[in-house]
Amino acid sequence: MMEIQWGQPVVLITPHDGEAERFGTIEKARYWLRRKWPVSDNARNTALRQVEAAMDCMQPVEEARNAFLVAALSAGFVAARAI
Repeated sequence: MMEIQWGQPVVLITPHDGEAERFGTIEKARYWLRRKWPVSDNARNTALRQVEAAMDCMQPVEEARNAFLVAALSAGFVAARAI
């Protein structure tokens, strides 16, 4: 399977344990949104739809990345510098 890079990696500090998690591909973002996301809210649902649409080449990856960042802030993640 080919991984889709989405530019500069996003590093987020998880809300529960304070661990840094690096998101460098859209596949990892999708996995987290589906399996490890701490809340299920509208921002998460929107991000998941946009990530999956980008994976199917139906919309730009940048839009999915932005929706992912909005969902992350909504879920209590804190953005950090890329590592």
